[in-house]
Amino acid sequence: MFGKLLVANRGEIAVRVMAACEELGIDTVAVYSDADRNAGHVRYADEAYNVGPAPAAESYLDGEAIVDTARRAGADAIHPGYGFLAENADFARRVEEADEVTWVGPGSATMERLGEKTKARTVMADAGVPVVPGTNDPVETAAEVEKLGEEYGYPIAIKAEGGGGGRGMQIVREAAEVDDAFETARREGEAYFDNGSVYVEKYLDSPKHIEVQILADEHGNVRHLGERDCSLQRRHQKVIEEAPSPALSKELREEIGDAARRGVRDAGYTNAGTVEFLVEDSVASETERGRGDAAEPQFYFMEVNTRIQVEHTATEAVTGIDIVAEQIRIAAGEKLGFEQDDVDIDGHAIEFRINAENPAAEFAPTPGPLETYDPPSSVGVRLDHAVAQGDEIGGDYDSMIGKLIVHGPDRERCFRRSERALKHFGVEGVHTTIPFHRQMLADETFRDGAHTTKYLDEELDPDRLREAVERWGPDGADSTGAPAAPPTQTLTVEVDGQRFEVLVEDGLVEAPSGGDGDGDSNGASVAAGAITAEMQGTILSVEVGAGETVSAGDVVCVLEAMKMENDVTASAGGSVAEVAVSEGDSVDQGDTLLRLE
Repeated sequence: MFGKLLVANRGEIAVRVMAACEELGIDTVAVYSDADRNAGHVRYADEAYNVGPAPAAESYLDGEAIVDTARRAGADAIHPGYGFLAENADFARRVEEADEVTWVGPGSATMERLGEKTKARTVMADAGVPVVPGTNDPVETAAEVEKLGEEYGYPIAIKAEGGGGGRGMQIVREAAEVDDAFETARREGEAYFDNGSVYVEKYLDSPKHIEVQILADEHGNVRHLGERDCSLQRRHQKVIEEAPSPALSKELREEIGDAARRGVRDAGYTNAGTVEFLVEDSVASETERGRGDAAEPQFYFMEVNTRIQVEHTATEAVTGIDIVAEQIRIAAGEKLGFEQDDVDIDGHAIEFRINAENPAAEFAPTPGPLETYDPPSSVGVRLDHAVAQGDEIGGDYDSMIGKLIVHGPDRERCFRRSERALKHFGVEGVHTTIPFHRQMLADETFRDGAHTTKYLDEELDPDRLREAVERWGPDGADSTGAPAAPPTQTLTVEVDGQRFEVLVEDGLVEAPSGGDGDGDSNGASVAAGAITAEMQGTILSVEVGAGETVSAGDVVCVLEAMKMENDVTASAGGSVAEVAVSEGDSVDQGDTLLRLE
């Protein structure tokens, strides 16, 4: 077993991995950016090292700096968590090639093969797993896409090869939309995944999204841990996940689980992973499934996530298996200690993503201080988080506060426990998704398990979300300004990039007002006509040039922030006097993007 493990991530998943390490007797190393000097994962770890400035590209995505830090700290393993470099085959290869450092995850060659969606489709099809009709090779031109649209029939989906979570995917419902969608998908693929290749699939309008958790060791043992239902999504981003799915028949559940095992075994996959499927007729009865004469399969392979998932917790709750600990054991060369028949599904579990977002404003991120943070506890409740009262939910990364996982002996009891837990989850200072979750627990379609991936975006009445926020939203959530720093006698310092805590015995250390000194954030005035960034992010594209005329509502640039692509529009018409940013630039909230006259 390893002696020291570096977690190449931040936030709740970093703490989750460190907790598993503690139980296995492994020391932990955190990495952090300038924005995360006092973050929860840094406080939790045995050691912590600074790896760069706030922009992720200069810190958490700097693979060379992370591997160098592992060597410096004496870590003999690296766990990537999810997001950032977790599915980056080049980073995995860098770790594999480092002396005396082990990669906790599937091999880089396997990641490369399954991480590119066209290759993954081929692997799964060869293993006899049903795949959505589409191309197994990248498409090079919009004209090719148009021909495929005619062949498959609209709608179709243009997808980035390295994409996931809806990023790098464009839905095309008619030929006139192809040109713009093709360019957008390629641009997003390049920006998010450093891969501008795209492929095309027939788009299933209202499927269920079902994923199967798998574990595979280096000795040929492959197990699945049942399925999760991740159909409740907003803009292809999961918001509530549950295990098992309330909509699958016994036969369909067994078919999907067997297909997932077969596919990853044939791919030579090791460690933890998730095989994701789209299910068209998810409410078929056991009698219908028993006929065995369906002309077409009811489920289709979508993708393999070659990492731990955000929602792995729901599966842990119903199986009692510590998936992260199993990841580490597998990476250390151990065999899985259980057979497929040993996997029992006990009751029902739901994971609620608690994000700093305002459901009444299209789930816009709401960075700010946690002036009150009082999470629930008691029977059936688990909380994965890395924050405490007084912490700041910044705008540099995603908006997650934590994950609430509720377990019950059946789905109805799980719902009742969830209602209790969410009612007693106190957060003040920022808007959160808690009102949305409380609303969904009372939603008839969700309670019946009849929701599909389109339910939130196309069927749920937005007025219900506004009413939920008015009823259950926080007081003072729109307030700004940092909370007063609590008195402390511990001084945090960095020496040669490593974080240390020093006890000050002479008196209290007073935190400087105004934060960390990185600049004025109190909203300095800007010149008339300036269009400014509403949040920190990266410029994906600039749509206008100096001298061009724009009208109110025109898109002037596209800004990626908190893993979402945001159109920046002109609030009034005018002529573009100056463009202050270029594609790829990082901007802070309030920065001038361009000026109109």
